[in-house]
Formats: sequence, C-alpha cells, structure tokens
Amino acid sequence: MIGWARWIASLVLAARFLTIVPVPGREAGGPGALGRAAWWFPAIGLALGGGLMLADRVLAAFVPPLLSAGLVVVIWKVATGGLHLDGLADCLDGLAGMNTERRLAIMRDSRIGVFGALGLVLCLLIACAALSGTPASARAPILLLAPALGRLTPLLVGPRVRPATPGQGIGAGFLVALPRAAGPVWLTGLLVLAWLRLGPTGAAMAAGALVAGTAGVIVLARRVGGLTGDALGAGVELSELAWLVLGASCAHRNLI
Repeated sequence: MIGWARWIASLVLAARFLTIVPVPGREAGGPGALGRAAWWFPAIGLALGGGLMLADRVLAAFVPPLLSAGLVVVIWKVATGGLHLDGLADCLDGLAGMNTERRLAIMRDSRIGVFGALGLVLCLLIACAALSGTPASARAPILLLAPALGRLTPLLVGPRVRPATPGQGIGAGFLVALPRAAGPVWLTGLLVLAWLRLGPTGAAMAAGALVAGTAGVIVLARRVGGLTGDALGAGVELSELAWLVLGASCAHRNLI
C-alpha cells in the first residue's frame, strides 16, 4: 500500500509540474522527487494528447481547419502553462551570449529577448501550419502521440549528459534522480503505439522526432557546458514540433 501511495504521489507531482490541471491529492516531495516522477511524464503526455484529440474533434465541427488547428495549439500550450516554451525562449536568448557564463546568466533572466520572442512565434506558426495541413484521418494519432514523445525526450537525454550547474536548480535535481530505465521502456512503448496507429512510417516518424529533439538538447548543452532545465524544456518543444512537421509531410505524400 505504501508503494502504491508513493506512485500516486509521484503521479500527482508530475501532473502538477507538467500541466495547470488542478489535480487533487498529495504530491511527492523531498530531494529528487521530480526525477523519480519522470516515469509518469510520457503518460501525462498521452493524457494531454487524448484531450487535444477531443478538442480537435469538437472544434472541427464548428470552425475551419486552420482556425481549429490554431485553437488546438492554444489549448495545448495553455494546458502546460507554457512551461517548455519558456525553456525554448530562454535557450534561444542564451545562445547570443559570448561565453558559457554569459549564456547561463541570460538564460536565468526572466525577461525575454528578441531571439526568444522570434523563436516562440516561429515555433507556434509552424505548429499551427503543420497541424492544419494534416488531414483529419491522421490528426487524431498525431495529436495523441505528440505530447508523449515530447516528454520522453528528457528521459532519453537526461541520463547521458551532465548538468551544467550540479546541485543547482530544478534541472540538476531532476537529472540526479532520473531513472535510467524510464527512457528505454517508454521509447519501446511509444514506438509500438506509433506503429499500431500509423504503421511503419509512424514508428519512423517517432524515431525521427526524438532524434531531432535530443540532438537539439545536446547542441544547447554544449553551448552552456551541460544540461539545464531550460534545455530539457526546449527539447520537449523541438520533438513535438518535429513530430508535427513529419506528420504533415508524410500525410502530404500519402505515407500515412
């Protein structure tokens, strides 16, 4: 019973961290709690994807495809509190720094700069365009899997790259306690799910999106001397965006 209580507490923590949904219950606490809760991250992503599927279906009955796609993306980002968009913006601003120390200082600044603002605009525009260009028959599985694949990215790259500031910040605490098995287990499950919903092309798309996201995180980590929470958040956004673009492209060529 104690074991189940800990799992539920970790689920509550993961849901509250990744979304703005008011989840009842007691959340896990203490050092490394968020890292241990990472087992639930892709599951939260699937739940979010299911909600986006429902929203898309309802909106499609009342508004044109482009507007529907835009509203779905708005719901998506609002439901997550813009958590990962903030990380992406901070990383893009930080890249303008002349050295590692300056880049980290810029990323810690709560203010958004030109590069961050431009990156957010382009990210959201591409997401809306990709989703609106995906036919209705493929949008459901695309939306279901997008948030889960995004939230798998930190689980894959986290155990393999050292933190930029060990012992400091949420990202460092997350990385210390992150279970190494969570990434491979969820990777297998989501690739199988992508295959079942979209065939072999879907599994290849999922792999490609994860490669794009992890590559982006590694590039950012090299620029600041290691992983940060912002870089992990940026990786979530990059994997989601790559998945949407690949989905629209493959659907355009009748591959899914």
